[in-house]
Amino acid sequence: MPSAITTEIDINEVKAVVDAAIEELQAQLREIWSNPELAYKEHHAHDTICNFLESQGFQVTRHAFGLDTAFEARSSSGGAEEGPLINFNAEYDALPDIGHACGHNLIATSSIAAFLGLSAALKKFGIPGRTQLLGTPAEENGGGKAQLIDNGAYKGVDISLMAHGGPSLMGDGVAGTLFNARKQIQVEFTGKNAHAGGNPWEGINALDALIAAYNNVAVLRQQILPEERIHCAFLDTPKVANVIPSFTKAYWQVRSPTLKGLTKLTARVRNCIEAAALATGCQVKLNDLYTDIKLNDTLCERYQKSMGLYDRTIMKKLDQVMTASSDIGNVSYVVPTMHSMFSIRAAEGVYPHHPSFAEAAGTDTAHDEALIVGKGLALTGWEMLVDAGLLQQAREQWKHEIESDK
Repeated sequence: MPSAITTEIDINEVKAVVDAAIEELQAQLREIWSNPELAYKEHHAHDTICNFLESQGFQVTRHAFGLDTAFEARSSSGGAEEGPLINFNAEYDALPDIGHACGHNLIATSSIAAFLGLSAALKKFGIPGRTQLLGTPAEENGGGKAQLIDNGAYKGVDISLMAHGGPSLMGDGVAGTLFNARKQIQVEFTGKNAHAGGNPWEGINALDALIAAYNNVAVLRQQILPEERIHCAFLDTPKVANVIPSFTKAYWQVRSPTLKGLTKLTARVRNCIEAAALATGCQVKLNDLYTDIKLNDTLCERYQKSMGLYDRTIMKKLDQVMTASSDIGNVSYVVPTMHSMFSIRAAEGVYPHHPSFAEAAGTDTAHDEALIVGKGLALTGWEMLVDAGLLQQAREQWKHEIESDK
């Protein structure tokens, strides 16, 4: 049942406060797109956002939770540390050579806007509640949120919310999206140098091991599920041809719709790699687990309703598993979480991880949509703060999802 607070404060009054707070500052939320930075190197984005928040009177912890480019800002009604804690996640890392081709500048914009809007509403109406803006680096290649979880960043959080821009084929957007779980296998092959022409029989060829491993995995791809993925990047290979190479380095990414499926597929991939490593005495190192995401119907429904106030028709959830992965899935295993998608109104055929998407993510249209999404996120957070029944419902659904996966 709705709490007394819910019936006393009309949602349109809250919306007016949220809208005013975001409109006043929207022009200052544009700089990240023009300065793309890679995982764990997002120094300009970190400093720019922290400077902005401090200029608005927020207390900011820079270089938070042991990560140099992470930050945390908090606010509450009158500074009291009481009531539920609503988290918003700001991503701002980019991709090599193609900049913000996944639109993380828009994730940062929508989450900052949501934090500003909900903070303003908390101060205006004085209800018990708190909000946290967490700067989460290295989503693309590093699993920043997984490290933040380990370092205590989400401790005490009741609800986690964020939104990701996407192509126009989604209509206005989707409240709940399913992601593949992902594991990264870091591989180093160590052998022995020898002259390739003079005494090659004395060498142990690390390049042969790498190529053998790649081919083993390539054959495996014929026997995996249609929605599973395996891909590889060579990081360190020989620069000359007349020396038997003693070292090579690569990493594989393995994706599957569920954490259970990922565990099974990773074991098969590792066997392929270790078969090559066995002949050369190389070691295999596994890093950076991205889990699948646990959808929360309550959060999806409230976001759907909130975006309706801005004339956006949002699908509740997309049942098809997206072949992409994200470390927000890790967060969904420790706290009720919503990761929504919104349309940036790009031209047909523009998709993430393509240079054309980077261009689209920098347009006024995309920026304006991210601000509207930020307003919707703020109102969703507000409803979870003022309605104890909704908050409990979201928690119970989350617990059920976690238990059902055991």
